[in-house]
Amino acid sequence: MSAGPTVTPRRSAALVFGVAVTAYVAAVFHRSSLGVTGVDAAERFHINASALATFSVAQLAVYAAMQVPVGVLLDRFGSRRLLLAGGSLMVAGQLCFAVATDVRLAVAARVLVGLGDAMTFISVLRIVAFWFPGRRNPLLVQLTGTIGQLGAVLGAVPLVALLHHAGWTPAFLTAAALGATVLLLVLVAVRDTPLAEHVTAVAPTLATVRRQLADAWAQPGTRLGLWSHFVTQFSGAVFALLWGYPFLVQGQGLSPTAAATLLTLMTVATLVCGPVIAHLCARHPFHRSVVVFAITAGTAAVWAVVLAWPGPAPHWLLVTLVIVLAVNGPGSVIGFDYARTSNPVHRIGSATGIVNVGGFVASMVLILAIGVVLDLTTPAGHSAPTLDAFRWAFAVQYLLWGLGAVQVLRYRNAARRRHAAERAATPVPAVAGA
Repeated sequence: MSAGPTVTPRRSAALVFGVAVTAYVAAVFHRSSLGVTGVDAAERFHINASALATFSVAQLAVYAAMQVPVGVLLDRFGSRRLLLAGGSLMVAGQLCFAVATDVRLAVAARVLVGLGDAMTFISVLRIVAFWFPGRRNPLLVQLTGTIGQLGAVLGAVPLVALLHHAGWTPAFLTAAALGATVLLLVLVAVRDTPLAEHVTAVAPTLATVRRQLADAWAQPGTRLGLWSHFVTQFSGAVFALLWGYPFLVQGQGLSPTAAATLLTLMTVATLVCGPVIAHLCARHPFHRSVVVFAITAGTAAVWAVVLAWPGPAPHWLLVTLVIVLAVNGPGSVIGFDYARTSNPVHRIGSATGIVNVGGFVASMVLILAIGVVLDLTTPAGHSAPTLDAFRWAFAVQYLLWGLGAVQVLRYRNAARRRHAAERAATPVPAVAGA
């Protein structure tokens, strides 16, 4: 999966990358469109917090379950085909969600969105690997994750305004139309490689697929990437995908516009943080785990202050919270850098798929756990969860942080031992530092 920088016109590479990233922006928009409409969804479908959580859980469960199969498919069919398939599925999901009045159809719609979303990000990462030299990979991967968060901006204030002005169905039909437009751009502009169209590989045998996945999993760096993704991503993802908006509106007493503005601020802060994280990882590849631990500790500390604050938190503290949560997304991308530096190029799709499971499994567990705790702790007779209920629900995060931190430490040590053994066996330095 080597790039061809010496024969690739810069304008061609920039065009392909730009359209591919646009496809990821659209995927993030589709993914996060439920986050700011959760309160409206609960009213539309007449459901409680646990049932609302199943919408996001279904979406994330499919996303997480498809990461390894999609990684294998990506290595065989290439990015362009998967971006087209994924975009089509997300458009179909938004169309179903627009007209759904039944909970079962709504859940099916979110499953389609999750299935299409699962094909998008790692497809863009593969394009980066083919079209650009390896030294630019960390920056471009971070830029991909960072720019993609513009989709969350579109899914915040503009979507809320459209929803309240035009109604549920027109809002999600507009979302589907946006996705269809991006799909056409991918069809016209994206190519798998700079030299020629992707050639469909011979269908691998099941034994070959198993061996490829086993080889990727056997690399301590792959598992370090998975747990780095796990421990850094879930808090910010869950806040943006579903429970942040209800927490701010129902728990903290903010207006819908103020809550959507804070979510937008979180996205803008992500755009600033991404290049900083990329620079740190590129300059200090053997200290990437230090960045992971710093992000995790900082997030847990700010949440502790917010949850312990007597009464609603002051506005400055909520601003601090969303800014700290903004670092979670760029921090989780460090996991993909571990996958890239720990595996040969022909296994990057499979290794990236394994890593991408981590954060979304954690997010799925947390979304469901928060919904269950909210239902258990909301006093009888209350139509919405209280601030105390939200405090108990968000406290579940500390269990996941503890598990993730232990596993990152464990596999960091394993990766360092592997690196030391490789350096002892060859005069060429290895690059999979932790």
